[in-house]
Amino acid sequence: MTTPAMEIDAVDVGFGPPGQRTEVLSNINLSVNKNEFVAIIGFSGSGKSTLMNLLAGIQPPSTGAVRMNGEPVLRPGPERGILFQNYSLLPWLSVYGNIDLAVKQVFPAKSTSERKEYIQRYIDMVSLSGSEWKKPAELSGGMRQRLSLARTLAMQPEVLLLDEPLSALDALTRANLQDEIIRIWEEDRRTVIMITNDVDEAVLMADRIVALTPGPEATLGKSFPVTLDRPRDRTTLNFNPEFIKLRNEVTKYMVGINHEAKKLRVSADLPLPDLMPIDFNSYDRKPRLAEDLSVTTSESTSVAKTENHELVGAADE
Repeated sequence: MTTPAMEIDAVDVGFGPPGQRTEVLSNINLSVNKNEFVAIIGFSGSGKSTLMNLLAGIQPPSTGAVRMNGEPVLRPGPERGILFQNYSLLPWLSVYGNIDLAVKQVFPAKSTSERKEYIQRYIDMVSLSGSEWKKPAELSGGMRQRLSLARTLAMQPEVLLLDEPLSALDALTRANLQDEIIRIWEEDRRTVIMITNDVDEAVLMADRIVALTPGPEATLGKSFPVTLDRPRDRTTLNFNPEFIKLRNEVTKYMVGINHEAKKLRVSADLPLPDLMPIDFNSYDRKPRLAEDLSVTTSESTSVAKTENHELVGAADE
């Protein structure tokens, strides 16, 4: 029996002290084969990023185990490269410098000339040639995410973890980067686990789609194999009956489990405070204002007379 590249075994994750604990993930089981591209699709707030942090070794499970090649995942490591939603770039370093920093950590034995040639290969791979010495502030959002991808790939991870890396991009840039990731994956096959909330993106890119149920206590639901031939051409997919059928199946399933989750949610019946609004029309404010004004005027006159008397007395002296 082949050992899975990544495996999650009966994992629960919760936060908070006993009695006030919130269970985010419940009984998560997932097995990903070597070189397989798996997309996990779920709604916002269902614990997708928590699941990704489990795989990366950033978040320990409350119960259960996470394993890579049969070995427990206890901490982050370069064998698992993660691409976050934000760019996570160092703003004071150039394109070359951001990649170089990662390469030095993972491959300290490389000489300066070897490192230069190696880094340039990844810059060219993500189509950033000519921008080697630009800082992140000089790059567009799509270019920054391509730089982040190049830095992650340059560490040569066995497993590539994609935590909704394209969610903040406009539609055209997102489509271009989807094609870039697919092209790179097909050239240099690695195990990829991608988190997304986009059904079309999952069907276009993945070998298998796994649904994550709405939280709290989210768990993995139905799995959908994607048998579309590769390479996949996005311009013709919308006319492919198999693509249309699978997209509709996944969408219908996700809408269904979300509807069920809403019915099961119990809203807290909180008592409202017994408060009455102030009715300013019920107050006769004019006499009070006039009375206050007369008192203020009287006091001001008295003070003025006293001060004037003191000044006159001082002048006579």
